[in-house]
Amino acid sequence: MVKSTTTQNSMTQILAMNLEKPELAVLTVTPGAKAQALRLAKLIPCDCYTSDKLVSEGFIGFNGSMADCVTRLFASYQSLLFICATGITVRMIAPLVTDKLADPAVLVMDEQAQHVISLLSGHVGGGNKLTMQIAQLLGATPVITTATDVNQVAALDTLIQEVGGEVAAYRQQVKDINQMLVSGQQVGLYLEQVTVKDVRGFVAVEDLNQLPSELAALVIVSNRTDLQVNCDYPVIQIIPKNIVVGMGCRRDTDAELIYQTLCQHLAKYQLDMKAIKQIGSVIIKQDEQGLLALAKRLAVPFTVFTIEELQQHEHRFAASEFVRKTLGIGSVSQPSAWIMSDGNLLGETLKQDGITITLGVSICCI
Repeated sequence: MVKSTTTQNSMTQILAMNLEKPELAVLTVTPGAKAQALRLAKLIPCDCYTSDKLVSEGFIGFNGSMADCVTRLFASYQSLLFICATGITVRMIAPLVTDKLADPAVLVMDEQAQHVISLLSGHVGGGNKLTMQIAQLLGATPVITTATDVNQVAALDTLIQEVGGEVAAYRQQVKDINQMLVSGQQVGLYLEQVTVKDVRGFVAVEDLNQLPSELAALVIVSNRTDLQVNCDYPVIQIIPKNIVVGMGCRRDTDAELIYQTLCQHLAKYQLDMKAIKQIGSVIIKQDEQGLLALAKRLAVPFTVFTIEELQQHEHRFAASEFVRKTLGIGSVSQPSAWIMSDGNLLGETLKQDGITITLGVSICCI
C-alpha cells in the first residue's frame, strides 16, 4: 500500500498564503532602470519602487535605504524584479533567504533589458515562468539555470504545485526525482482524475498492475488510500487537492461529530482527507460553528451559496420537505457539491445524524 503524510507545515497552506500577496514589485536605482520599469508597468501589473531622491510619477520611494525597503518587500510580494547589477541583488536578498516554499521569486534584469535572470524560487515561486514572460514582453533574453529546465524535462515540484498536491518528505522527494529526470533515468508517472500540462521526461503509466520495465521510480498522482503497487524502487504518491464537499447539518451540530462523519464517508470511497479542496453549504450556514471548525481544521475554504444559486440545480436531486420549510430549499449538500465540481459528483450522498455530505471531483486542482 502506498501511504503519504506531510512532514512540513502544509505546503499548500504556505503556497496559498503566498498567492494572497501582491504579484510583482520592481526595484530601480538609476534613471535607465526606471525607464525599463515604466515600459514593463504598461504591459503587466506591478508596483515600481526607486530611491527617495528619484521618486517621480508612477514610483514609490524606498522610504529609507534600499536594503530596508527590500526587507519589507521580500515578505509582502510574490515576486521581486531588480533592475540593477546581479551582485547588488545578491547582497540585498542574502540575509532574507529562508525557505524555497516561502521565499518570493527574485529576478534580475539589466537596465538595457538585454537579459532577465531567474535568480530565486524558479519553480515553486514561479520565477522561471515570470522570467520567460518578462523577457518576451521586453524583447530580452531569458536566463534560466535550473537543471530540469536546461535539460528540457518536467520538474516534480512544478507538478506538485500544479495539482495543489501534498507529498511526504517534499524536499527530499523533489531533489531525488528531479535528479533522476535530468540524469535520463526512467521515472514513471500515473495520473488519476487529474491533468498535468508538463510531463516531459516522465514515462506514462496507464495501469499500476502493468508497470513499464526498467523504471527507477514511480510517481503516482491520486487521492486514493487503497493503491497497491508491487515494485522494488521508490514510489511517491502526490495527493491532489481535487475533492469538494457539499455539506448540510442541523443547527449546532457538534464539530467533532461532523468531522468523524466526514472521515467515515471518505473512507467508504478510499479517499485521502488531504485531497479536500473546498467545503460548501447554503448561506444560512455561514455562521454554523461546526462547519467553520471543520474548514479551519482542514485548512480549506468554506464557501456558502445563496438560495437562488442552489435552486438552479435543486431539480437534479430528491428534495426534503423538512429542509425546504426550514431553509427555503429542498437540498443543500448536493447542489453545493454540484456547483463546486461543475457537476462531477462522486458516490452517494451520506445522510446521518442530521448531517448530509455529498462529494465531488474538481477538474481544476488549484
